[in-house]
Amino acid sequence: MNDFNRAGFPRRHLLGLAAAASVGMLPPIIARAQAARAGDWPDKPLHMFVGYGAGSGIDNAARQFARQLEVVSGQPVIVDNRAGALGNLAAQAVAAAKGNPNTLLFTPNSTHAANIHLFKKLPFDPVKDFTPVSSILTLGFVLVCDPKAVEATTVQQLVAAIKREPGRWAYGTGNATGLVAGAMFTTQTGTEMLAVPYKSVPPAMNDLLGGRVQLVFADATLAIPLVRAGRLRALAVTGSRRMTALPQVPTMMESGVPNYDLTGWFAVFQPAGVPPEHNAKLATLVQRAMRDPALIESLRSIGCEPESSNPDELARRVATDTERWGKLVKIAGITPE
Repeated sequence: MNDFNRAGFPRRHLLGLAAAASVGMLPPIIARAQAARAGDWPDKPLHMFVGYGAGSGIDNAARQFARQLEVVSGQPVIVDNRAGALGNLAAQAVAAAKGNPNTLLFTPNSTHAANIHLFKKLPFDPVKDFTPVSSILTLGFVLVCDPKAVEATTVQQLVAAIKREPGRWAYGTGNATGLVAGAMFTTQTGTEMLAVPYKSVPPAMNDLLGGRVQLVFADATLAIPLVRAGRLRALAVTGSRRMTALPQVPTMMESGVPNYDLTGWFAVFQPAGVPPEHNAKLATLVQRAMRDPALIESLRSIGCEPESSNPDELARRVATDTERWGKLVKIAGITPE
């Protein structure tokens, strides 16, 4: 019997091709076939998971990005909100889709830098279960109050009021950065407040306007429209620099809270095990999407600073920021749950 496989190729020929592939010496026809496979992808819709609720600041940024990714990829991008556990539910869903390049995770730094320090155990490994694609943007946070309910117009006045009336004050948070921002504030100002967690920021804002909490550490995308409309008062921003969209609002450090610098970042990941050519293609598409002038202007108008990176740069960011967030969580005095 001849040593042929079902396709009619001699087995020794196939073994030769395998050996060539292992040293990067594929014949031109095979190399072209691989390139075509990467070039033709994506050939069906992309499924992008977001770990926070519809209408949240994170969801807002994700949907703006998704619309432009549709333009450059030529495929629909289905946004799937899986709110809960500071983004862990969405990350878990993506981690379970190992090897599927059409499954994406649009996430803030919670799932890949902060949550490992906020939870005793995660349902996924932030490094082993994902393939980095690209950074998307950085996002500042804003400490806001209802001007009808809180007289303070500065952080110093707020701190004095909290110390005068202990037990009255509660603040809402809807994501990991907001949670750490609030804990850092109370630790570094020597104040005591009740932290009220929400699945996302919109319900926290509703409770703020309804008088059930007095403060919210909100992502800028949601805070800015309400501040501009006069419904909320911005007392300070959490980053080291003032926001372009809120130039009149001081930083925490300018407001007398020393060494206070907290900014979140967003990125896109695929599951582990995706074909390298599809990961590289998606990174290229993301970079093209993030160069769109209209998208850049829109994101900046809601307090975001657009950026993109290659997969290796994002992997390094995850490594360095995981260490940084560990220190921030300790400063904030948060005990893992």
